[in-house]
Amino acid sequence: MNDATSLWSGNTLQNFWGCEPAPGDDVWAQAIQRALPRLGLKPEPTSRDELLALTLGEGQFGPDHWRLSRVRRLYYLLKPFLPRMFTRLLRRLLQKRHTRDFELGWPIEARYPRFQFAALEALLSLTGQSSIRIRALWPDKKRYAFVLTHDIETVRGQQFVRRVADLEEGLGFRSSFNFVPEGYRVDMELVNELRGRGFEIGIHGLKHDGRLFDSQEKFFRRAERINKYLREFGAVGFRAPLTHRQPEWMQALDIEYDLSFFDTDPFEPIPGGTMSIWPFFIGRFVELPYTLVQDYTLSAVLGESTPRLWREKIDFIEDYHGMALLNSHPDYLQDPANWKIYFDFLTDMKRRAGFWHALPHQAATWWRVRGEVGRASLEAGKMVIEAEAASGVRSNAPMS
Repeated sequence: MNDATSLWSGNTLQNFWGCEPAPGDDVWAQAIQRALPRLGLKPEPTSRDELLALTLGEGQFGPDHWRLSRVRRLYYLLKPFLPRMFTRLLRRLLQKRHTRDFELGWPIEARYPRFQFAALEALLSLTGQSSIRIRALWPDKKRYAFVLTHDIETVRGQQFVRRVADLEEGLGFRSSFNFVPEGYRVDMELVNELRGRGFEIGIHGLKHDGRLFDSQEKFFRRAERINKYLREFGAVGFRAPLTHRQPEWMQALDIEYDLSFFDTDPFEPIPGGTMSIWPFFIGRFVELPYTLVQDYTLSAVLGESTPRLWREKIDFIEDYHGMALLNSHPDYLQDPANWKIYFDFLTDMKRRAGFWHALPHQAATWWRVRGEVGRASLEAGKMVIEAEAASGVRSNAPMS
């Protein structure tokens, strides 16, 4: 592994669980070694840094993972001139190929969560304890987090934003709306209204053309403009268009959190995934990976007409006390069928209990603070994990 492994160094299992009393590094190393088979990585990583770089850093997909293929680069050059019906048909035709060749589980990739809990269980066994104190994963003893985000790709999508905000507000939810600052004329009156109503504003790239990461030199020039818009919009969060991403280059962004990564997704231009259903650190910012299938993929690619896949994934996330983060698009929610899926989903969530509903900046702040060992503000949130509960299965893992 190269020096880029330092980007993931804040995500050790010791930091993730924050056990008290803190076991020694040698005990953690033994626990991790016992749990490694749950990950199924071939060959198995030989160091902590390599483990994190292969999973959270997506290193298992090879050194050229972040670089778009020549065919994909050509596609994004031509995409503005192609009718949306054609691009949708193309994605549907490629669906079976994407899922057949995909190396991760989808829509649920369970190995990394199972590995985390297996390591904790092994730790208890090695230390002869029946329980151990850990830092609270979420505030107020909530079982999991629930975060809503939206990317506004066109001016037509912008015109539908109030309708989306009205629906969410009426059901007691809030979300972030990410605008493309040079893609269309951003309605600053709308931006200020949303913020005043308790929603969050983020930046969605620079232009929505798939060319943000053409080269390192060009990205750094564009990053300067993105940083200017972050300041102008009063935003602290970012998502790259089309989830193109390059974690080393992205350190040039003046952000508190990013939304460009995901736990598992075979359908994105750079398919893959971090395998994590929790936030994590990428160098100087917190990553909030989306963990629910994107709305466009759900309806246009998979042909789903209900939120079934979202519900099933949330059940899994609740089992492992993760973060359910959804990325949807006002551009697509205008379709009556998509609107019904989203309405039914939020109505379902309104009836659920046990989750912490947060804006992205709140989730990022919480994760950063809980990662600071010894912060008194978290003392009241300590939770006890029983030895027999370390599998993480809902019926066996009450976090109390």
